[in-house]
Amino acid sequence: MTRPPAEPARPSRTVVISPAPTANGDLHLGHIAGPFLAADVHTRYARSQGREVALGTGFQDTSTFVLTTALRRGVRPEELVANSAAQIESTLRTMGIGVDGYTGDDDRFTKWVVDFLGRLHAAGRLEPRSVRFPYSERTGRFLVDGFASGGCPECLADGCAGLCESCGHLVAAGDLIDVKSTLDPDDPVTLREVDVLVFPVERYREQLREHFEAHVDGMRPHMAQAMARMLSQPLPDFPVTYPIQWGIPVPFAEVAGQVVNPNAEAMAWSMHCSTLAAQQRGGALTGEDELWLAGSGSEVVYFLGFDNIYPFAVAGPAMLLAFDGHYDLPTRYLTNEFYELDHRKFSTSRGHVVSGRELAAEVPRDLIRFALAATSPEHQRTSFTRDALTRITETRLVGPWNRIAERVDTHVGRTFPVSARSRRAAARVSARFAESYELAGFSLNRAAEAISDHLARLDRWQPTESQAGDFCFEVVHLLRSAAPILIDLAADVLDPGPGEVTTITPVALPRLTTGVGR
Repeated sequence: MTRPPAEPARPSRTVVISPAPTANGDLHLGHIAGPFLAADVHTRYARSQGREVALGTGFQDTSTFVLTTALRRGVRPEELVANSAAQIESTLRTMGIGVDGYTGDDDRFTKWVVDFLGRLHAAGRLEPRSVRFPYSERTGRFLVDGFASGGCPECLADGCAGLCESCGHLVAAGDLIDVKSTLDPDDPVTLREVDVLVFPVERYREQLREHFEAHVDGMRPHMAQAMARMLSQPLPDFPVTYPIQWGIPVPFAEVAGQVVNPNAEAMAWSMHCSTLAAQQRGGALTGEDELWLAGSGSEVVYFLGFDNIYPFAVAGPAMLLAFDGHYDLPTRYLTNEFYELDHRKFSTSRGHVVSGRELAAEVPRDLIRFALAATSPEHQRTSFTRDALTRITETRLVGPWNRIAERVDTHVGRTFPVSARSRRAAARVSARFAESYELAGFSLNRAAEAISDHLARLDRWQPTESQAGDFCFEVVHLLRSAAPILIDLAADVLDPGPGEVTTITPVALPRLTTGVGR
């Protein structure tokens, strides 16, 4: 008799990472609706199942977008970073994103980045190359990443150098079509060659291809398609250093005076982030890379925007491979597309933005979390509008819930039996939510849909006296299932404890309001 294949062993811990946003402004709703709410919801669910999970993020101050934003605003870059870092942390807290490790730009982090890259350098894995960069004769500045804009040589979409937001490919500044200075499009730009250190990613392409083909179920379709396309053709050298002054200085003599390419920080930052998160939860770790060592039992899960896949899923894992089996590679990437505001891209520089903190000052955060979950851009661009927020929350959440809570109130203080039929119904509800919360089929959209569907079902139910126990039990069970999203409404819901629930004594349930302080 043939035995079914054994279930893969569950990792001893899960490390959840959302790549650090650039410290050039506060988090807007696009950030929250994309990676951050998703990471928080999965983490809360997994912990409710008794699993060990650490969630980390932080801010990145080495990006050239810090400089371009500071120049546009007429402020010092250091001042912009300090204000933005505080705003980002405050917005995460305000929106209930339970981050364990929040990284910054301290000496511990910058030393680890240099150490990590230094080990690659010492092993001969980084090589000098003469690379073309756009150069501004007027400012005497090499134009990299946020300073250079033009057409992507792969998909032709307009954007900045570094990473293409449309196709996910690496975009060398010198390869941009009709390259211009982003700060001054009229500034004459020439191309100059300069020696930098690169990481030859192509040497690891076949290993990367085999790895991701074996873990294609760990990616959403758009990323899987992009990865297959990238790994089907030769990969360009990945610049590890840049000939600019803003960033982490490198100690390598052949590129004296240069700094680390911010996108080359990805793996070192991920290790630091995971260690910081685990330590904040009481983990006794001895090294920044301990959770990443081969056989350590960690599952690394990224929740990230599609535009970030190259440093975290191509160049970064290739660097891990360069350590010859010393590290395990990440296997799960939950990507999202762009979340727009009134059907236009969020833009801090143009004032087309709504921050999570601003909105939470007007609207209870459970309503915001529910609406963002319902409209999260999991597979395609979606858009936020104030009208949609009001309509979605009032019709699908606030109205049904408050009517249901009023019905439960009529039974408060008495004890009722719970039938086997109702327990079976609750088990089906749990299974539906689990399908949305587990990584294999994770979906904020479907979790929000499940909340709406079951609220509508309970709202239609006019329970008889003999059904009161079943009704109240299923209401509380739904709220417990929705707890990873509706964190405030579910905060005081008691866990029934071990064993089968056969009776229930209803308690008064809180109400939802459409505005803060109402």
